[in-house]
Order: sequence, then C-alpha cells, then structure tokens
Amino acid sequence: MTPDVVNGTFEVAGAAFLWRNVAVLLRDRVVRGVDWRVTGFFTAWGIWNLFYYPSLHQWCSFAGGCALVAANATWVYYAIKFRRN
Repeated sequence: MTPDVVNGTFEVAGAAFLWRNVAVLLRDRVVRGVDWRVTGFFTAWGIWNLFYYPSLHQWCSFAGGCALVAANATWVYYAIKFRRN
C-alpha cells in the first residue's frame, strides 16, 4: 500500500466517525463540552488539503479528504445553528 492509500483510508475512516457525530448532534440538537471552533479549524485545514493533495497527485487522500471536509463542515453548520437556539 502506498502512503496515499493509507492516508486516504484514515481520512475515510475519520469521515465515518465524524458522520456519527453529526447524527448525534441532529438527535440531541445541543452542543455540550465541545467548542465548534476546534472542528471549524480542522474543516479549514481539510479545505486546504483539497488543494494540496492534487498538487501531490494523491488522489486517494483527496477523495478521503472530500468526505472528511463534508462531515466536518456539516457538523460545524449544525453546531452553530443549534448553539444559537
């Protein structure tokens, strides 16, 4: 396995765990003990990776990064939404 495949696998696994966090947030509709800005930072880093990975021709990492950014951004969106309510 190449480092790209390993990294892409970690990114996809991370996305799966993050989607679980989104599901819990949608169920509970409340954010407790977590600062949304932390996930916001990692979302921004993930967006950077969507530009960075293709420059290295790391397409597995790019695909996993897309899934990770989607999950993170969704969580941040709902965390801000429910925080205001």
